[in-house]
Amino acid sequence: MPFELDPDLPPALAPLAWLVGRWEGRGVLGYPGVDSVNFVQEIECRHDKQPFLSWSARMWEVGDDGERGKPLATELGFWRPLPDNEVELLLAHPTGVVEMYVGTTEPAKAQLQTDAVVRSPQAEEYTAATRLYGYVHSNLMWAMDMAAKGQPLQTYASAELQRAQ
Repeated sequence: MPFELDPDLPPALAPLAWLVGRWEGRGVLGYPGVDSVNFVQEIECRHDKQPFLSWSARMWEVGDDGERGKPLATELGFWRPLPDNEVELLLAHPTGVVEMYVGTTEPAKAQLQTDAVVRSPQAEEYTAATRLYGYVHSNLMWAMDMAAKGQPLQTYASAELQRAQ
């Protein structure tokens, strides 16, 4: 099912138009030293007629009853499209981590890697990540690799989300 293009979308956001909206779905995460966990996620990606997107993502563990359990993660940030199909994603986490991703866009795809990771003195060790987002069969699919806790870059999480409205 194709999405409807927002008529107020600034032209600079055209490469990321498929991200705009509210998304809900499920995924899985796991990492050395972390048990594999199924999760439910909500993402909201909006614009205010300026050439960037605001981003809010929240994730909860899925309980035995299939419902939301304990909160797992929250991130807030901005997508900034640049010339020549380049893009930046700036994210802040309540765990004391701020990330700046850089990457490229293609039709219905964004591929990113960290350019900088800043941690508070109390934050867990975390050094790098990659993210891949895609609009596939009308769903938002994403995957993330991470280098943390003394481990090299490796699979961390992925999910498939559907438009919620």
